[in-house]
Order: sequence, then C-alpha cells, then structure tokens
Amino acid sequence: MVRLICITKNEEPSTKNAKNMKIERFEDIEAWQLARGLTGKVYALTSKPGFVRDYGLKDQIQRASGSVMHNIAEGFDGGSNAEFVKFLRYAQRSCSEVKSELYVALDQKYLSASEFNVAYEMTGKTRAKIGTFIKYLLSCNHD
Repeated sequence: MVRLICITKNEEPSTKNAKNMKIERFEDIEAWQLARGLTGKVYALTSKPGFVRDYGLKDQIQRASGSVMHNIAEGFDGGSNAEFVKFLRYAQRSCSEVKSELYVALDQKYLSASEFNVAYEMTGKTRAKIGTFIKYLLSCNHD
C-alpha cells in the first residue's frame, strides 16, 4: 500500500502550501524507526541479570515496546488517515506504558539511573515523533 502523507515544504503541519509525499513502506516512517530502536534497547535491557528473571515485567515491557512499532505498521495499512491516527494513538499509549514499566525496573534495581534515563528519553522522543506525525495526518484532507 502507498500512503499519501500531507506535508509542507518545511515539514510543519499545515494545510496551506501542503503537498503530498508518498510513503511506500511503513519502514520509511521515522517514528517506526525510532520505535524499532526503542524495542531493541528494551530487549537489551531486559537481558540483564535480575531483569531477565522477572518474567512478568520482562514480558510486559517487551510487549509494550513492540506494540509501539507494531501499531505504527498496522495503522499504515488501515485504509484511511483517521484509522492510521487511531493506531498511532495506540502507539503513543504504549510509549507511556514503557515509561511506567521503566520506573518499576528502576525501583527494583534492574536498571541504573543512567540506563533508565537513556531508555526514558528514547521513549519520550519516540512518543513525540508519533505526535508530530499525527499532527501531519490531521492537517490533511485526503480521506
């Protein structure tokens, strides 16, 4: 599926001077790329001693981080910008879940403060990029 994404010349969301850009694969979406990096980071952190034995938390944070990238991919094939936005919002919620689970991991001393901060910032950056993409889609009128 090829999605037409509305952007302006300077990539700010707007309907004024907007043009269409084709995104042919969900892998080309920057928010998905960040989500993939976040998922990789979460998997690396959950392989650490202590964390690896907390099966419930390990499974939950891995699923939440994967859900971010999976919802972006699934929404890409949703058939409309409105449907895509719905899935992008699910992806944002999963980012919030990852952040919350990172606190549990920190409190249980599975992560150092430095590891927590890096992962928390990655999650925030991913969530923010998804939010920017939602604004782009909402500024378009191709549905």
